[in-house]
Amino acid sequence: MARGPVVKLVVPSALAGERVDRAVAFVTGVSRQRATDLIAEGSVVVDGAVVTGRSAKLAGGELLEITDTEAVTGSTTGESGVVFGVAHEDDHVIVIDKPPGLVVHPGAGRTSGTLVNGLVQRWPEIAAVGDPVRPGIVHRLDGGTSGLMAVARTQVAYDALVAAMKARAVEREYAALGWGTVKADRGLVDAKLGRSKRDRTRMAVTADGREARTQFTVEQRFTEPVEATLLACLLETGRTHQIRVHLAAIGHPVVGDDRYGRARPGIECARPFLHARRLSFAHPVTGERLSAAAPLPPDLEAVLAQLS
Repeated sequence: MARGPVVKLVVPSALAGERVDRAVAFVTGVSRQRATDLIAEGSVVVDGAVVTGRSAKLAGGELLEITDTEAVTGSTTGESGVVFGVAHEDDHVIVIDKPPGLVVHPGAGRTSGTLVNGLVQRWPEIAAVGDPVRPGIVHRLDGGTSGLMAVARTQVAYDALVAAMKARAVEREYAALGWGTVKADRGLVDAKLGRSKRDRTRMAVTADGREARTQFTVEQRFTEPVEATLLACLLETGRTHQIRVHLAAIGHPVVGDDRYGRARPGIECARPFLHARRLSFAHPVTGERLSAAAPLPPDLEAVLAQLS
């Protein structure tokens, strides 16, 4: 496997006239779909300018920078000992209950022990489904986030679920604990997200970012030992770190999220308090509604027990 958080190279003359998405796929080894996703995330820069369209042509000689790329040669291998829950399983789709700390797929700094390694061990056919970098994976959760994920077991299911995600036909609800008191009982954060211009590994609210919308509803407000608010967050879009960035943008960063907030005293939480607790979508083959729920894991229940 060849990986790196940032790839930098001068575009060779052999790629002159080539579309940027094809060039990214060629030099990194990722699929065309992953190359398109990297461009959409603002992770591809040519001569210092973020690429905004996959069909832009290269002239040759430009400096190409690709952030957070995960180029993989060869197939993902199965690995025993990877622990995860299964909320639903049939011949076409699986709903995983991912524990906190489990990385979804191999990438920069992680070559084994991922959810994908465990999935391929248990269901070997997944290795041939979708993107070889992350076979079967339709959407992701951050390593520190727990909860439900849909995984495709067949190519038919993969194609249908990817289309459903793009059509925003998959309902995803998260439990999040935000610092401070959220005064409105419900609301909508509508703020575009893109790569931070100061730190390409972070996401930020940007005027030229991609559309991002998060609905929230207050479930409980706490005042002791400090003020905090338990929220139900419903994703209308699914951008990288969306809930974390949106809650920070409205002044209520996720408790335990030192990356988009800051360390504060009063609540002990070893990871971002973020849990994907409900997932609902039309089954990719039968069309019947498939819904799954996952209760808060013990570590987050212990956090709530600190509050009143």
